[in-house]
Amino acid sequence: MGLQAVSLALTSLLFITFTCFIDWQLAALADTEYVVINNALNETGGQNFESEVGETKAQSILTSATQFIRNTFGYDAGNPSKIVDKVTLYVDDEPPQGVVAFTSSDVSGTPNAYEIHYSQNYVDSLNGVEGVLYHEMTHVWQWNGQGTADGGLIEGIADNVRLTAGLPASGWGQPGEGNKWDDGYDVTAYFLQYCESLRAGFVADLNAKLASGWDVAYFNDLLGQSVDELWNAYKQKYAS
Repeated sequence: MGLQAVSLALTSLLFITFTCFIDWQLAALADTEYVVINNALNETGGQNFESEVGETKAQSILTSATQFIRNTFGYDAGNPSKIVDKVTLYVDDEPPQGVVAFTSSDVSGTPNAYEIHYSQNYVDSLNGVEGVLYHEMTHVWQWNGQGTADGGLIEGIADNVRLTAGLPASGWGQPGEGNKWDDGYDVTAYFLQYCESLRAGFVADLNAKLASGWDVAYFNDLLGQSVDELWNAYKQKYAS
């Protein structure tokens, strides 16, 4: 076989492999159904949701969030992935006091189905809505150590994904703030960003470990330092 024929054969093989990979990614995305239900149409926040976002845009955000999160967690690169068949977003008219949003399994008990409840009291700009939905969609897709993971870490990973997507909330603090690595939310999100700077793919690898359980030693396994050593180095980096 001549060099030209070999080159053509290799090119064809690479094209087929790439096409199959793309088809696999698209199939994973297409397998998830997104439903949006606005129960607050008579409330200011519910009306803001309709004017700023609406059902079609909300479904687009949820789809984009899924793709971003799957890429962030390396699900399409071989890391263990959750199966998510359906996500229903509710804009609630009477949400729990002080709760912006929360995610849970589908109350009907349908396997691999989840609910996101978004308080109409906290619906503002499109950018704000996107940030909240990226955070909540991370809860849908992330592993939680089979229910044993540190709560601050789980919330921190969700905000880290939001941060990486370029959607931080306006009220967040600054990198280096916080008292403990697992304070959660923005504090832990920025700490995880620091850990990611030490090892590309750290957040994806940490999430993969959380598929089977939780141990604070995962930080040492991945970065060669205890979480306390990492936190101290992180705080020193941003010390004034």
